[in-house]
Amino acid sequence: MHKKIEKIILKYFAKSASIDELKILSKWLDNPANIDFFKDLVRTNCLVEYSLIDFDTENEKQIIKSSIFQKQSKKQKIRYINFYKYAAAAILTIGLGYMLTNNLFNKPSVEIPTAVNKIIEPGTDKAILTLEDGTELTLEKGQNFKTQNANSNGEAIVYDSTKIKSEEIQYNYLTIPRGGQYRLVLSDKTEVWLNSETKLKYPVTFIKGKTRIVELVYGEAYFDVSPSSENKSANFQVLNQSQLIEVLGTEFNLKAYKDDDNVYTTLVEGKIAINLNNGKKQDLSPDQQAKWNPNTNSLSLEKDVNVYNEISWKYGVFNFNGKPLKEIMKTISRWYDVEIVFLNKKVEETEFVGVIRKNRNLEDILVNIKNFGVIKDYERKEKMVILK
Repeated sequence: MHKKIEKIILKYFAKSASIDELKILSKWLDNPANIDFFKDLVRTNCLVEYSLIDFDTENEKQIIKSSIFQKQSKKQKIRYINFYKYAAAAILTIGLGYMLTNNLFNKPSVEIPTAVNKIIEPGTDKAILTLEDGTELTLEKGQNFKTQNANSNGEAIVYDSTKIKSEEIQYNYLTIPRGGQYRLVLSDKTEVWLNSETKLKYPVTFIKGKTRIVELVYGEAYFDVSPSSENKSANFQVLNQSQLIEVLGTEFNLKAYKDDDNVYTTLVEGKIAINLNNGKKQDLSPDQQAKWNPNTNSLSLEKDVNVYNEISWKYGVFNFNGKPLKEIMKTISRWYDVEIVFLNKKVEETEFVGVIRKNRNLEDILVNIKNFGVIKDYERKEKMVILK
């Protein structure tokens, strides 16, 4: 149950929790035995706005609660009442000292972009669909699209196996550009969330009873795999370079960017096995992460990882706890489609502890990093960011 609740809480802070999920969370919080667990989760995983720490009086607390409720629809307000009661208590318990130490908040922007540089907005839902005949189609947020066997609402593309008569395997590609993200529902009901600068190859339909195989050509994807029990015992496999991941109905994240030295596979639920072309095999259990170096073909395992740090992008949040600035800026550059240049190479390995919502504009994020003293200054030249 805790795994499910952790997901819902993370989705809540990313403002993507459904009404049904909020009902579950509200009922769960009615049990006093769950409050300590909730507080710990808030401390370690959840984005807390800077304004939430600046209160010393009851009046200020009421102002904050009022501002939070104003962001929700009338229908959602009813579902959030119990949640906010405990969220406020958890934030109060954390205290200002903890916040300052861990940077679990975002300072308000105090700098305004110059007239020369346009505000760079965050990425959005968009993708390029390559059909079996090589035709390329652009999928964009707010635009509906339909083919013989698939349809898109501008945020996701869904395949329907009942409309496909041929037993011959035909492949489509879904390519997510820099500054994009998209969701894919395969014909077997497997859901795949694709991050910026990602390319996935997959069959339009799977042959019943035979192994279901997709290929992450590059990039990052989160898989929620339809179990083999619902697909005539057919296993599910993900290829990436010379690595093959065997899946037994599960959820996991695969990060395999072209400009990264290592490929990271993080298991959330279920069980997977990683197979290399040299015969080496590694089984993964939940909360474990495999790190594979394609250049050396070395494979290592890390246990008890915070999986929600790794998959928070799926819920609209970048979690940078303990990450070096160089790695953080790779993520930023993909999402905002900008080029990052370090003038001071020494700051590349400086660790930044904090979380950032993906829906903020680039200037806000740069100001936050500067305010925390991670960099001395920055300069923007159109779509180039120079860190000093």
